[in-house]
Amino acid sequence: MIYFDNSATTAIDPTVLKTYTDVTTKIMGNPSSLHNLGTVAGRMLEASRKQIADLLGKSASEIYFTSGGTEGDNWILKGVAFEKRVYGNHIIVSSVEHPAVKASAEWLATQGFEVDFAPVDSHGFVKLDALAALIKKETILVSVMAVNNEIGTIEPIHQIADLLADKPTISFHVDAVQAVGKLDVSEFLPERVDFATFSAHKFHGPRGVGFVYIKKGKKLQPLLTGGGQENNQRSTTENVAGIAATAKALRMVLTDSEAKLTKLAAMKEVLLTALAEYSDVVVFSQRDNFVPHIITFGLKGVRGEVLVHGFEAHEIYISTTSACSSKVGLASSTLTAMHVSPKLATSAVRISLDETNNMVEIEQFLTIFKQLHAKFQKIQ
Repeated sequence: MIYFDNSATTAIDPTVLKTYTDVTTKIMGNPSSLHNLGTVAGRMLEASRKQIADLLGKSASEIYFTSGGTEGDNWILKGVAFEKRVYGNHIIVSSVEHPAVKASAEWLATQGFEVDFAPVDSHGFVKLDALAALIKKETILVSVMAVNNEIGTIEPIHQIADLLADKPTISFHVDAVQAVGKLDVSEFLPERVDFATFSAHKFHGPRGVGFVYIKKGKKLQPLLTGGGQENNQRSTTENVAGIAATAKALRMVLTDSEAKLTKLAAMKEVLLTALAEYSDVVVFSQRDNFVPHIITFGLKGVRGEVLVHGFEAHEIYISTTSACSSKVGLASSTLTAMHVSPKLATSAVRISLDETNNMVEIEQFLTIFKQLHAKFQKIQ
């Protein structure tokens, strides 16, 4: 089996899984309980929080645990919107955001908020001038992802931070779900960022665990109310084992990151060079200012899901861009925002690599692609 769908989810690392099973079997207390078992669980929780904060160069008091990226994005957008409603009702998100951000913004529009979607250029990068033109005195939030999950663009987070530098009343949220382990923390979490979202299963941690960064002094309304956990910000008993495993996974993915990125870049280069030899292949993921692990391309005249199943027959697993939209058969929202024709957009497939992949798998992929390409040419 060759697994090239790591942007959808990564396999949990065996050592991370061991951390999870060790904690879940040995530390059974509720971290909110007053007895000793609760105290032990609470210490593990706070040790994990501090480790994550240290790895990100932030304070432990700025890290809050969630169930993953979708909850985090919903919480930040809705929590900031309602917290700051008395100051304004205008929100800006990019037109290439993950559905968790885009759908949250669209829901807020039904609740009386004004929402604008900042356009992108033909390569998927947010147009800074257009974003600046959308800002007005009622603007309370700007949300732009660090790395696009569909084609791998590295969005201009630092330039947007500079744009907002003299606008302290506007909160800046970054969806960093696809950035961990692929960009240096300083690239997607500059000082001007007020909120950021993370998901463990994107970097070999467990599913159903995530965390958000909330800059000290920034306020937002809770999404979940109840027992007052997470400093009254997110009520529900914390998943201590999952959180400990997340801290372990984050430490591991950031270890030797330069060597891992070099390996990914080398594999991507082989793929890009090989795909360029086909006149009927359009590659949407470029080299400059794109992450090294995502390659999205389309084979003209062949729908993406057909190519996905063609590879699956050979036990090679890729996807049709975003996993969250693939089953409903939608064209890539990112490619649509880039004004790619609908027919070409529905042909798009995504390869998303990981440091556990290797050149042998790349060569096998290209061999099978050559066979599939010949087959589709005959059919057409």
